Amino acid sequence: MSRFLFVVPPLTGHINPAAAVAAELTARGHDVAWAGRPGIVERLAGERPRVYMCAGPDYLAGRPPQLRGLAALKFLWADFLGPLAEAMAPGVAAAITAFRPDVVVADQQTVAGALVAERLGVPFATSSTTSAELTESMAAMPGVRSWLLGLLRELRARIGDPAATYDPRFSPALTLAFTTPELTGPYTAPETDLRFVGPALAARGSAREGFPWQWLDRAPGTASVLVTLGTANTDAGGRFLAESVAAVRARAGRLRAVVCDPGGLLGAVPPGPDVLVRADLPQVAVLERMAAVVCHAGHNTVTEALWHGVPLVVAPIRDDQPVVAAQVVGAGVGLRVKFARAGRDQIGAALDAVVTEPGYRDAARHVRDAFRAAGGASAAATHLENLAATAPVAGHPPMKPPHSPDRAPTERDAHARQ
Repeated sequence: MSRFLFVVPPLTGHINPAAAVAAELTARGHDVAWAGRPGIVERLAGERPRVYMCAGPDYLAGRPPQLRGLAALKFLWADFLGPLAEAMAPGVAAAITAFRPDVVVADQQTVAGALVAERLGVPFATSSTTSAELTESMAAMPGVRSWLLGLLRELRARIGDPAATYDPRFSPALTLAFTTPELTGPYTAPETDLRFVGPALAARGSAREGFPWQWLDRAPGTASVLVTLGTANTDAGGRFLAESVAAVRARAGRLRAVVCDPGGLLGAVPPGPDVLVRADLPQVAVLERMAAVVCHAGHNTVTEALWHGVPLVVAPIRDDQPVVAAQVVGAGVGLRVKFARAGRDQIGAALDAVVTEPGYRDAARHVRDAFRAAGGASAAATHLENLAATAPVAGHPPMKPPHSPDRAPTERDAHARQ
């Protein structure tokens, strides 16, 4: 059996897919450990995971709620992901030294995992929990792309192997993409063994027991929709959530909504048969009974909805969300509205379309079928087992870091695999 160390940020959407893969590896008899924040990993990764503590900034600390576009992207890397990498590096190194993994599984945006692994000569795979890095989203912004690559080079010089030249967001050995080309469309990536495995859905039972399932059973002829802005936007979405509630209530008898409001932005919403507001909910289980989803185009929420063949109304806020929203529209599985401007009329009209027009649900079911065929956590675990089978035995001298000239990142264009 092999040993796998998962390196993750303190972000729910990045840990959930990794947790599903880790659970599958554990069920197959492998030894799994984590490098990250014990509190959030323990909450998401099942019973009593082995977690090596890593320091790092809080994702939300100091980020202005109104930050958008390039300013938000620069804040993400310069003020969070870059400092996170440097802060986590000592903890990742200590975890590798103590646990002696055969393979490090590094979150794509937690580059401490990749850079420390390459410095110590340990094979690593990339866990790509957003498809944004597989697109040419920065093609029209060469200055921004150059800035980001420069930031990554500086991080490598401080915590990685300075002789390496490949993009640390893509392991030369293996990149697991938790999506499929049916959603992403044409994609690009540096040289890597890129494997589309579809969503990896972890079992999440914490909120399931307390959820009022009987509420969903009261009006069987009324379409139910989920409204959520994820866990990283609790400071920015009050207006949008309120307008979404108003859109649903204007369609009483035709629509009703389960609204996830972890930040309490809606205040005391009057109870009724058309809107149920919860601070926490078992999202994957709830999605089984939804006719549509209104969300921020977070990758996890989008792929979990499409896993159930549920079409979407997306209102991207920042980070990778505009890219994912474009994929939703391009795949024909939903409509996009403007987060900062859309009111109840626009949100309601978009909901009417995705709920009543069969084309959106047909397209969502097409993506659903592709997702399920891709194999999810089981396929990801098999790819990691294959990588581990070629790695040095744990406890033996590590292999040389892969930084030979033939590993240099040459971007290649590819098209969706049919």
